[in-house]
Amino acid sequence: MNNPIKIAVDAMGGEKSPLKVIKGIEVHYLNSKHIFYNIFGDQNLIEPLIKKTKISKNNFKIIHTEKSIKDTDSPLSAAKKGKDTSMWLAIESLKKENSDAIVSAGNTGALFVIAKLNLNMIENIDKPALSALWPNKNGMNIVLDLGANIECSEKNLVDFSLMGSALHKSLFEGEEAKVALLNIGSEELKGNNIIKNTYQILNENKNSLFEFKGYIEGNHIMDGDVNVIVTDGFTGNIALKTAEGTANFITDELKNALNSSLIGKISALLNIKNLKKFKNKLDPRLYNGAILLGLDKPVIKSHGSTDDIGFANSLKVCEKIINGKLIDKIKKNII
Repeated sequence: MNNPIKIAVDAMGGEKSPLKVIKGIEVHYLNSKHIFYNIFGDQNLIEPLIKKTKISKNNFKIIHTEKSIKDTDSPLSAAKKGKDTSMWLAIESLKKENSDAIVSAGNTGALFVIAKLNLNMIENIDKPALSALWPNKNGMNIVLDLGANIECSEKNLVDFSLMGSALHKSLFEGEEAKVALLNIGSEELKGNNIIKNTYQILNENKNSLFEFKGYIEGNHIMDGDVNVIVTDGFTGNIALKTAEGTANFITDELKNALNSSLIGKISALLNIKNLKKFKNKLDPRLYNGAILLGLDKPVIKSHGSTDDIGFANSLKVCEKIINGKLIDKIKKNII
């Protein structure tokens, strides 16, 4: 292959790994042939699994280590485990420029700490932000921060606006980024001082990367009028978990209603195409792949409990942001 995208994969992180990781790589590989996977983990476990797949030997390399970081490890203890764990080695391959991006379904706190120990922050960015995809009526939102920073300054929120917009343009080429600040009301005077000050800064200093649309309330996140939603990590994490729980509740209740009677089952059969479209809209696997923005290399966090389909989608996010030159877009526009 000529200049393939090289993705470092922590094969040992998350539930049911490395099985789901190898299956996820296969799903991604079958749709994206110009990729090379640097797979970090226990070769004795990985090799028998990968031999059962259709992945070409020319598209991967296994870097053996028997050490891995557990979900129960604290970020500090994970870092102290040293440089021989699958997560550390995967991130280090970015530092050495042997990989273009890294994906892990492992311990989130450990991933952040080890990434910050190995990689540099983009110049003029004070804090990284965890961002993720969130469906709306017209397409997809980028929402950040989702938990990396409990407290944020005006500078941080402005940086998040720029980084989130750069991410949106990398993933959805040709679409205009429209930024809104998550707040308790849409009126200009609502919110705390940091939110109000950030509103003034974004409103007065126009940026070619995005259009600032003011405030947005939680009940309008999915309307589709904006596509980059900015908040602090405390608020963002609560909003995300609330939305995920609501989506699961709606899906389960609809399934129960359709299976509770003969009429419901007939109705489900008659509307199977529409129900499948509805299910896909709320399927979290199809939006899997949170990005830690602010570092000078792409770090992608796959949900620990996702399956092979979800992990494949996190690999697709990697591919898109590398092709979309995400880091270059951030560097070009950051103040």
